Formats: sequence, structure tokens, C-alpha cells
Amino acid sequence: MKLFFFFLFLGVQIHSLFSQNDTIRIDEKYLEDQLYAGFTYNTFSNTPKGLQQNGFSYGVSFGFIKDIPFNEKRNVGVGLGIGFANNTFNQNVLIESIDNSINFRIPTVYTSNRYTINSIEFPIELRWRTSTLDKYKFWRVYSGLTVSYVLSFRAKYVDETQMILQKNINEVNKLQYGLSIAAGYGTWNFYANYSLTPVFKKETVLNTGEAFDVHALRLGLMFYIF
Repeated sequence: MKLFFFFLFLGVQIHSLFSQNDTIRIDEKYLEDQLYAGFTYNTFSNTPKGLQQNGFSYGVSFGFIKDIPFNEKRNVGVGLGIGFANNTFNQNVLIESIDNSINFRIPTVYTSNRYTINSIEFPIELRWRTSTLDKYKFWRVYSGLTVSYVLSFRAKYVDETQMILQKNINEVNKLQYGLSIAAGYGTWNFYANYSLTPVFKKETVLNTGEAFDVHALRLGLMFYIF
């Protein structure tokens, strides 16, 4: 979280500098939006019966994207990047180990239950914008695919009598793919990312026998820094 606010502060300062003098950039081969920082609200889709989401589930991400324009106007191109993401999901599916086997079940009473996922991300974007050599504020629409590799997974469950902690279980899909879009004007850009890959492997089931085939949906804001 501290890293996110550092990148956000850095972006605001750079934005302020260039807003004061849009003519600072004189390179006709200028590039756009090469650093990014995002903040999202996270939820699950395709949820099984009985799953309840509660509290605020958040995500933070930041990274670098290589901007590759396609035309002379430099308003159409692609972006290839690498970054880091930390995502949390608050809900009521307990992960526990019984006889050396991982089980997923929905408890009747609990205090809190959170999944935390740290990933390295590889965004691939098709980029359209209205920028010019001397125009800092512009409209943009960036859409594409985000490939993620899960570095660590942590599930922490707490009720009135116990705390159960599970880390880096084999049931988590390490390699995940998601569709993303960022659109907006100037500093503020709406961002959405939907995971095509379920968070857990397809054979994962609840104690009720229902498949635990949840997909991550992230909605929020993305800030770009060139």
C-alpha cells in the first residue's frame, strides 16, 4: 500500500510540472504513459451458492510499460509491460487442512476471512489516444490482456475461537490471464480487469460438492506517468 501512494505522489508531482509548461517536451519521437499505478475494488464473479463477500477488498498495482507507437501521429500503438500487484478478497470460504488435504468450506459463523494474492503482471495493451507533441492532457483508451504469475497466496480465517492460516497452496492457479481496459482524460482513468482464469484450479470444490470456480473482477482507477 505504501508503494502505491509513493507512485501516486510521484505521478502527481510530474503531472504538475508538465501542466505548468506543456512545451517542455520537444522530442518528436515522444512516448506516452510508461509508468502506471492503480487502485481497485476487488470482487469475485461466478460465485457458488452461500458465498458472501464482506468488507472492502482492494488491489494496488504499479509497473512500467514500454510504449510503442504505430503511426506518425503517435496516437495509436501498443504497450508491453511488467509490474507488481497486491490483491485482497474478503469473503467467507474457509480454507483448511484436514489429514494433509486442503478443504474448502463455508462456515456458519466467522469473524473475518481474507485471501491475499501477490503477483507479477505482464500487461499487453492496444493503445489509442488524442495526444500530440505539446498536449499533455488527452483522451485515452487502452485495452488488452494481462498475464499474471502468482508469487504468493495467503488465506487468513478468524472466528471467536481460532485463527487458521494457509499459504501457497497447490490449488491456486499460478498462471492467470485477464482482459483489461483503461479509459479516461488526463490524470483520472477508469480501469477494469476481468480474469479469464479462475483463481483456483478447476477441480477445486466446496464441502457441498459445488465447484469453487470464482473469477477475479477488479474495478477502479489507473494513473499513468510518462
